[in-house]
Amino acid sequence: MSEKVVHVALAILYREGQFLLQLRDNIPGIVYPGYWGLFGGHLEPGETPEMTLKRELQEEIGYLPPQVWEFGSYQTPEVVRHVFHAPLTVGLDELVLNEGWDMGLWTPEDIRRGDRYSEKADEVRPLGGPHQQIFLQFIERGLLKS
Repeated sequence: MSEKVVHVALAILYREGQFLLQLRDNIPGIVYPGYWGLFGGHLEPGETPEMTLKRELQEEIGYLPPQVWEFGSYQTPEVVRHVFHAPLTVGLDELVLNEGWDMGLWTPEDIRRGDRYSEKADEVRPLGGPHQQIFLQFIERGLLKS
């Protein structure tokens, strides 16, 4: 008996040589609870991945990028991650975190290390493995804008 593959749209958001990440809620039962990762979410019926991405960013942080570019798709037997990238054109003080435990800007060095301290959690929390691999490929391709 096979389960339906889940499709999600995710955003690599960057500003001044850093990436914006979300610390997921630490709730048992969700995927990667208490891990840092990309903003985004599940596709709803009738949505394209780009439509989902824009809806999720509005819902999660009140932000709509001026433009998004497709970065790639990453598929496992359980999930297809549709990944886009876009500049973060506003300061963190202009974002409202409506979903998640914390958010913060990460340097490429933080990404490579794979963890970071969160003031709200008051501890170092890990970056989800699949998201770290996506970021590392993005950095490797030289797409991070300063």
